[in-house]
Amino acid sequence: MRKIHLLFVLIFLSTLVIAQDKPAYIIYTAKGKKVSFGKMLNKITENDIILFGEFHNNAIAHWLQLELTKDAKEKRDLVMGAEMFEQDNQEALDQYLRGEIKQKALDSLARLWKNYPTDYAPLVNFAKENKIAFAADNIPRRYASLVAKGGFAALDTLTAKEKSWIAPLPIAYDPELPGYKNMIAMMGGHGGDNLPKAQAIKDATMAHFILKYYQPGSLFIHFNGSYHSENYEGIGWYLKKARPDLKVSTITTVSQKDVKKLLTENKGKADYIICVDEDMTNTY
Repeated sequence: MRKIHLLFVLIFLSTLVIAQDKPAYIIYTAKGKKVSFGKMLNKITENDIILFGEFHNNAIAHWLQLELTKDAKEKRDLVMGAEMFEQDNQEALDQYLRGEIKQKALDSLARLWKNYPTDYAPLVNFAKENKIAFAADNIPRRYASLVAKGGFAALDTLTAKEKSWIAPLPIAYDPELPGYKNMIAMMGGHGGDNLPKAQAIKDATMAHFILKYYQPGSLFIHFNGSYHSENYEGIGWYLKKARPDLKVSTITTVSQKDVKKLLTENKGKADYIICVDEDMTNTY
């Protein structure tokens, strides 16, 4: 009997070793040093704002967003916000958080992303269960499209009500920021100079409403596509410009064939880098 028990223990340990040999992800510091989730959590929850950059279809990033939020709640009062909700849908989101409407009504009113049920509903429902404010802080996409076609001047025709859903105009804009310049390069010049301007109005609007909903002494956790906060640009650039006194931590997501060593090109993208195996199953 003892030999059988020992055999089961050996099989379990062997399975564990095999699993560790094929990790789904590893967390690194900006310099490429491996770090545990716990150490990352302890460090970033000392600050005021966390910008969590995701791949929108990455299951590991979404899972870690929820786990980070749950564990951070044990340490700090929270405020939450996300790129995936546009500011003109704030009322509908608030109604859902207060229990005044059901999920089906929220889906009808708030232009939810197609992967909302699997990837963002857990975060929103956690906020609802714990009575945490959740900011719908992105610009309505139709106005970002106006900028993509006609530049910032296209926003001058908006009504006062419509302008209340975006960052105060005119916004600061630095076309020399590497992230914005790279957008033009990645698109081969298609979209011209207005393409990064559309990105900038999104970044500026999210930063504006993060600061509007931020509560002194609390921790604001914001969820956004990685490009909106990588390399300390995007949302982070606007936050620093408006409130240099606030301490902002960044997390980003990258994908590699081998996660056991962070590629040089991925170092420095954020304070913490979640390196995910490129074969990880996507949520869509």
